Amino acid sequence: MDAQLCFALHDAARAIIGRYRPLLAIIGLTYTQYAVLLVLWQRPTISLQELCGAVNMDSATLSPLLKRLADAALVERLRRPGDEREVEVRLTAAGSALHEPARRVQAEVERATGLNRPDLEALRDQLHTLARQLRSAPGDEAG
Repeated sequence: MDAQLCFALHDAARAIIGRYRPLLAIIGLTYTQYAVLLVLWQRPTISLQELCGAVNMDSATLSPLLKRLADAALVERLRRPGDEREVEVRLTAAGSALHEPARRVQAEVERATGLNRPDLEALRDQLHTLARQLRSAPGDEAG
């Protein structure tokens, strides 16, 4: 099993998310809420469809999470002007205020990896490339 790429990636993902969880809990966020807010800190207003693409979640998964973020007054969900069918997600002042504490969480997790900045960036880039390649690779679509 140790020779399998899938196990190594799964193990690393669990370990890094496990590092984030307690630190994010201190600022009142789950890891998936943090992932959504990462997008919103870059784009404070975004369509639900674009947000789904950015975090690689479908709307059925993302909608309950957004409801919890809205209940916590961290985001607003609005109908887009000019097209009532489209939902827009907007960061609130309270959501924006979590950006700096979340940066400290990120810095702590980065320190915990023991990797320097260039190695962290190289690893991140390799993982993004791997994910893109796997998503675009031909395969048995029937499952």
